[in-house]
Amino acid sequence: MNNFSWNLVSDFVAMWQYDFMQHAFEAGTIVAIIAGVIGYFVVLRRSSFAAHGLSHAGFTGAAGAVLFGFNPIIGLFVFTMAGALLMAALGKRAANRDVQIGVVLAFMLGLGVLFISLYRGGYATEAYSILFGEILGISVANVWVTLITAILVLVVFLILYRPLLFSSLDEDVAEAKGVPVFGVGVVFMLLIAAATSIAVQVVGVLLIFALMVTPAAIASRLARRPFSGMLISVLIALLATWAGLFISFYLPYPVSFFITAITFALYGFARLVTR
Repeated sequence: MNNFSWNLVSDFVAMWQYDFMQHAFEAGTIVAIIAGVIGYFVVLRRSSFAAHGLSHAGFTGAAGAVLFGFNPIIGLFVFTMAGALLMAALGKRAANRDVQIGVVLAFMLGLGVLFISLYRGGYATEAYSILFGEILGISVANVWVTLITAILVLVVFLILYRPLLFSSLDEDVAEAKGVPVFGVGVVFMLLIAAATSIAVQVVGVLLIFALMVTPAAIASRLARRPFSGMLISVLIALLATWAGLFISFYLPYPVSFFITAITFALYGFARLVTR
């Protein structure tokens, strides 16, 4: 455990000397921005369960990749994308997909258990790390992959923004006005899958709500306009990620624990304030 002096500036300088912490902050910042933006629409469209289901599909993909000798991140990305397409195809309305998502989630979890049980090379540590995140072990190459993925997600999101907002507020009216609601929903599910794929590096599959949902849930209580809501969501995600990384450097506990604890505390505070 590193010594904590309570001089935040000197403590930050001491921490910043390590390359792995620099990479962690770089990846964490990128992920927090994407999770904050996409997460706001996840909450607006009542698709939190979809993000949860896709994160578990990602674990199945990581386990399968380990079994067949591939990089777990590749398997995670492929399976989240496939899961997104399957969920979108089974449920045409964003607000009525719970049953379909549950069916896909159950199948993916069962498949993941099978992959892990078939793995004979020892402990599948790479796949298990996907469950809780491994941001302190992220490489320069992974930072670049995260950045490129984030840029692509943002570009597609900006192109999709107006029809996505319209269909998120009222699908029936949007469809009557000629908005391709189903197509918008499919593309947005793919955006969730991409955001989930990069977010699991920070908080892991089991704690994906910490960055994808909780900051957006706080923002939805504090903001009345979509832009301000997304901004608040991003700021909260950044605050939780940066603070979690900083604290975990000086205390012998996982980064994901501090991120989830901070976002949960802020959510509780927001509920008290808005009550």
